Amino acid sequence: MESDEFTEGGVPAGLTEKLDAHRLCMRGTYAPPIRCVALDADIGRYSRCTIHPRRPSVCREVDASWEFGAPSPQCDKARQAYGLPVLTPDDWRWREADNDDHPDDSGNSPSPPAVPPVAA
Repeated sequence: MESDEFTEGGVPAGLTEKLDAHRLCMRGTYAPPIRCVALDADIGRYSRCTIHPRRPSVCREVDASWEFGAPSPQCDKARQAYGLPVLTPDDWRWREADNDDHPDDSGNSPSPPAVPPVAA
């Protein structure tokens, strides 16, 4: 039900694949090598979800540290596993200057900061 075929503003259906009779998953996440089709990344340098405002609930279960004003131990652990520093409140200051943090009419996410934070 999270697909935009069923829910306005949902996950773009074209980026999903059928998992079973009742569930979808993001293309690239069902079988190795695992790499979500919505991920724009050079792991260890930067990453971002290209559909962040429309990401599925499974992706919303782990917030990036300080994205919503609180640390995320699970995010911190994942970043440390890839040799990345944990996020700090300063990593989100770019949002204060960017009042347009919603996707445009084409569904594109806003431009990331010069060195975008990496969510877990």
